Amino acid sequence: MFKSKKYYEVFAVIVAIVFGAWIWLNLNPQTKENNPTPKKLISHVFYKCNDNKTIDSSYFEGAPAPKPQPGQPPVPTGSVSLILSDGRQMTLPQTISGSGIRYAANDESFIFFSKGNGALALENNQQTFTGCIEVLPDPGQLPQSYENGTQGFSIRYPSDYLINENYQYSDLGPDNFISGVSFTISPSLAEGTNLGSDSYISIEQIPQTQECSPNLFLGPQGDRELPLTSITEGDTTYSVASSTGAGAGNRYEETVYAIPGTNPCIAVRYFIHYGVFENYPSGAVKMFDKQAIISQFDAIRRTLVIGQ
Repeated sequence: MFKSKKYYEVFAVIVAIVFGAWIWLNLNPQTKENNPTPKKLISHVFYKCNDNKTIDSSYFEGAPAPKPQPGQPPVPTGSVSLILSDGRQMTLPQTISGSGIRYAANDESFIFFSKGNGALALENNQQTFTGCIEVLPDPGQLPQSYENGTQGFSIRYPSDYLINENYQYSDLGPDNFISGVSFTISPSLAEGTNLGSDSYISIEQIPQTQECSPNLFLGPQGDRELPLTSITEGDTTYSVASSTGAGAGNRYEETVYAIPGTNPCIAVRYFIHYGVFENYPSGAVKMFDKQAIISQFDAIRRTLVIGQ
């Protein structure tokens, strides 16, 4: 009986200590300050920059901002954690910015700006990470990425596609061409079929246009303009038009996805060239899978990121 009472008293003391510790940890203001609520991740963005540099960034939401004084801008409370391609890692607080979002070290020795899908870093007032553009993760079967910091876009593509950075579309008449970059299909996709190995997807730009329309990117259509359709995928709306051509037993199908509101006007072109199947000797080739090619072009197009 005596032992049982003693054990009960010891147990009661332990419970009291644990309960008291819980109250102290949860209600003590200083403890709360030393153990703040974990920051909430807003987004994770991977940038590729000029000179093969990269910035891996994680954007965090800050604590509720205090009410600003009359006539004063609100004080930002967010932060960004950066992993640079040279191995450095840092976390910067958000600061007041006139354009875009600005993060800076306390001594202003490192400043990071992000705006839309682009970014820029300065060190001691010198630009050290320039032309940075967001690159989307590989959705599958698109392991390579292409970035153009000057024109402000990135896109992913299959590793066996061939890139032409000096691509020009010249079917618009004499001395009238559109520049861009093209990604020609792998020769293996055309081998043994009636598909032309010169089929490609391209990213093209036309400067100084008041209206961004796919009709600007397609060849002369006589007196008419091609009918347009509108497609919205995610945050991007496309104006779409298609045209077909034929000659010497060949067929040419083009579909242009223009992005209204961009200036320069930006568009994605699908160019599919194939031979008339009936013109081949029986059993010489297989009919190519058009839907598979279009689906692959669609997957590539959906990884296009345009800087702002």
